[in-house]
Amino acid sequence: MRLNNITFVRPAYFIISGFIGIPNIRYYFVFLCFIYILAVVGNTLVITVITLDHMLRSPKYIAVFNLAFTDLLSSSALVPKVVDIFLFNHYYISYNDSFNLVVLSFDRVMAIMYPLHYQMRVTHKLSFCQSVIIQSYYCDHGPMYRLGCNDVTPNYIFAVLTIVLVLGFPLAFIVGSYCCIGYSLSKISIFREIVKAFKTCTGHLSLVAIYFLPFIFVYAFWHVIHPNARIINLSIATVLPPMLNPIIYVLQTQEIKESLRRLLKLLLWLCFNFAN
Repeated sequence: MRLNNITFVRPAYFIISGFIGIPNIRYYFVFLCFIYILAVVGNTLVITVITLDHMLRSPKYIAVFNLAFTDLLSSSALVPKVVDIFLFNHYYISYNDSFNLVVLSFDRVMAIMYPLHYQMRVTHKLSFCQSVIIQSYYCDHGPMYRLGCNDVTPNYIFAVLTIVLVLGFPLAFIVGSYCCIGYSLSKISIFREIVKAFKTCTGHLSLVAIYFLPFIFVYAFWHVIHPNARIINLSIATVLPPMLNPIIYVLQTQEIKESLRRLLKLLLWLCFNFAN
């Protein structure tokens, strides 16, 4: 296939092979579905409570609302498709569905931003001639670009930059924040007060550990760990935080619990009056 000066050596489709061959993997899909349902219910509940209660309009609850909304969208974008792929054996994904719009956008960017250098810049081959099997549970960038038979250095650089920007900087900011918290707590002489203050951070720390540790493990030892271990680690890190976030923030936030009680009382009152 040729699009202007971009030449493709491409298969008709890719095969998503993650989870294939893992014993009793269907039980894991049931677990994913259960976690997904809890995540949808919990995050929808948090969004509803914050939306209906006008007293929850501080920056803290706006951040909690955004987190719940993001968790709801990310879970819905991934888990149903994963279940569809592996539980119903829809392993094939068309190459055209994956890349053509991306390539067209790249072509237009080069043509508009670099019109005098277009012929020189848009000449690289995007070739996949080694395999069509992606050892992941979605179109994962890392396993995918390694299937290329041409120079994948730009893809490797992009992968490293993505890890640094998406994982490295947020983790560094979180570690720096807790260093400041630790420094502040070191000035408190009463041990009981230190423990009381630290307990307010345990929920957030647990979520940070659940999210970041599997990613750190995978990207630190990607060349030695089995693909199935990589897939299980990343899938757990993807689905567990959206389920745990609403539980932890609702249970640890008195204002949200009070608002939830008021809404439940109002709902029960309305149901009672409607029934009578």
